[in-house]
Order: sequence, then structure tokens, then C-alpha cells
Amino acid sequence: MYGLYDKEGILRFVDSDKAVCIAYAELFELGSTNYCLMDLANDTKKVKSTNLDQNLGENNN
Repeated sequence: MYGLYDKEGILRFVDSDKAVCIAYAELFELGSTNYCLMDLANDTKKVKSTNLDQNLGENNN
């Protein structure tokens, strides 16, 4: 699985085919200096161990 991020770091497109992600970038005229392509399959271990629930944080008040 690949993710295409814009230069601000916002995920813009996800697909299992790298060529499709690049075609998406070309469709919206994103130059190669305006996006990065990341292999998300290698990051699955990191994602599984990350809890995005913001309600689990401690209250420091």
C-alpha cells in the first residue's frame, strides 16, 4: 500500500499500486518536488502500536 503526501504532509491518495499514485500526482500536476510517496505496508507495525484515541491522555490540570 502506498500513500501520496503533499509537501505540507497531508495524505492525498492511497493505493496498492505505486504507478497509480504517481499517475494521481500527474493528474493534479503535482511536481515530484511537491509530493512524497511512502510505502505504507512497511509502517503497519508502527500503526498497530499507535493509539490515536486522544481521550486516553492524562489530565495535567
